[in-house]
Amino acid sequence: MAGTDTEAVVAELLARHGRTFADEIGADVPADTAEAMFRLTVFALLAGARIRADAAVRACRALMDAGWTDAASMAEATWAERAQVLNQNGYARYDESTSRQLADACDYLSDAYDGDVRHLREAADCAPDREREMLQRIKGIGPVAADIFLREAQAGWDELVPYLDERVLQTAGELGLPTSSEDFVELVDRNDVPRLVAALVRVHLEHDVADLRQATSRPS
Repeated sequence: MAGTDTEAVVAELLARHGRTFADEIGADVPADTAEAMFRLTVFALLAGARIRADAAVRACRALMDAGWTDAASMAEATWAERAQVLNQNGYARYDESTSRQLADACDYLSDAYDGDVRHLREAADCAPDREREMLQRIKGIGPVAADIFLREAQAGWDELVPYLDERVLQTAGELGLPTSSEDFVELVDRNDVPRLVAALVRVHLEHDVADLRQATSRPS
C-alpha cells in the first residue's frame, strides 16, 4: 500500500505542468496592466468553449498578434476579420459565433468599464464572489470561463489567493493534496500558487493524474 508524499507531488506537478496559461498568451498578470487583463479576458472567453486549451491559447495569441490588444481595437475589427483569425487557429466550428461574442464582450467592457476589466474588480470591491458574478455579465463568459479567468488572475489579484474551483479541488484530492484554502496556500510560496493551480488543471486535461500519483507514491 502506498501513501502520499505531498512535497514530491507538488514538486512533480510544478516540474511537469507548472506554467500558467497567462504566460502562454503573453499576459503579464502579476503586473496587472490593462492589456494583460484584457488578454486574459479574451483567453477565458475562448477557453470556456468546448475546445482544447491549446487551441484557445493559439487563437488568443493570434488575435493579439493581429493587433487587437484592447477592447476598442477588437470591437473595431470586422466580424469577418475576427472570424478568419479564429477559423485559422482552431475555431473552425465556432468562428462565427465566437467573433460575435468577442464584439459583444468588448462593447460591454467599453460601456461598463471604459474597456478595462480592472475597473470591474474595483466595482466588485475586490470581493471574489462578486468578481465572479460580474464577470458573467460579459457576453461569452459563463461559470467555466469566469473560473478560468479568476484562476489565472490570482497571479495579480491578491484577494483571490488561493482561487480553487471545483476542477482544481477534485484533482488536488485525487493526488492527495489538501483541499482547504488554508492548507493549500501553505504548499508553495504565494508567487507559485497560480502555477500550482494551473498545474492541477493541466494534469487533469492531459490525463496525467494516475502516472503522476504512481511516480510520487511512497510505501506506507
